[in-house]
Amino acid sequence: MGKLAKKVAMVGAGMSKFGRHFPTKRNPDLWVDAWIDAVNKTDNGIEPKEIDACYVGNFTADLFNHQGHLGPQMANLVGLTPKPAPRFEGACASSGIALRQAVLAIASGVHDVIAVCGIETMTEVPTTIVTDALAAAADTTFEYPAGATFPGLYAAIASAHFKKYGTEPEDLMRVAIKNHKNGSQNPFAQMQQTIEEIMKSKKKRYESQGRDVPDWKDEMDFLKSSSNPYIASPLRLFDCSLITDGGACVFLASEEFAKKYTDTPIWIEGTGQGSAALSLHDRDNITSFIATREASRQAYEMAGLGPKDIQIAEVHDCFTIAEILAMEDLGFYEKGKAAQAVKDGETALDGSRPINTSGG
Repeated sequence: MGKLAKKVAMVGAGMSKFGRHFPTKRNPDLWVDAWIDAVNKTDNGIEPKEIDACYVGNFTADLFNHQGHLGPQMANLVGLTPKPAPRFEGACASSGIALRQAVLAIASGVHDVIAVCGIETMTEVPTTIVTDALAAAADTTFEYPAGATFPGLYAAIASAHFKKYGTEPEDLMRVAIKNHKNGSQNPFAQMQQTIEEIMKSKKKRYESQGRDVPDWKDEMDFLKSSSNPYIASPLRLFDCSLITDGGACVFLASEEFAKKYTDTPIWIEGTGQGSAALSLHDRDNITSFIATREASRQAYEMAGLGPKDIQIAEVHDCFTIAEILAMEDLGFYEKGKAAQAVKDGETALDGSRPINTSGG
């Protein structure tokens, strides 16, 4: 894996507030929110005329919003027409792929400055339709007709990890407690409450309604109760990510242009991308994601770094088990050891390697 031919830096970034925005806001509105936030946070400012292209990451506006051809729509809203505006789709990695392709485009010399857009509005349709749309990222020939939606698929992954490594439901609960705590401190996050605060709120509501108040002793007690119902065993409600709407914007620039926008650019040291069999039943091992291992291998090699050099990380955590797998597949911990790291507080905000400080 070679180095980038030219240095590439992040010179500005912003996002919208995440949450249930429809019908007040849809993709165009959330993208504009993210764009304005990014422009305002770019130290020396940035104007549309200085940007060469808009790279858009979006999974399935086609199914969520009945809107395809998203690239030109997003570009036009912020004054980037008629510049290139491709859309990239890779399920939950869509915006990550858009970012990577923008990095490679700048490193190749084709462009000097690119705006990267990440956008999704999921609440325009009912939960059943969201589940159906998300399932389009899995095997719709064999798995989905058999009832294997994403909660079911990740439940199978969790069960396999439990059996192979002795992971327990409490290990997943600790991930949920940590991430909700982190999210409560992020003004852009959808959930602004810790698990403890949610628990106390429920107790207060029960009391005001004259109902028997549960005797939950702590968050773990609460998460083991019927207030945290099973979605697909062993995964419960708080193991699952929320349906949400939101947008993000990142400005990337070549070395020649980066200092024009900020005195403190964040340089991209490495990037990688992998793939795996779409069908879970076609994978040799479902307790490890080969795509994650391959992508990280490429990125580490390009950057000249290794897992031990990474001090902080944001990883994909659509379900709590996904965070545990990611920490192991990225090489931060040996297989089967990530859960203990969470238990020991290593991945907390004040831990030795904070994970998902945004709330995930």
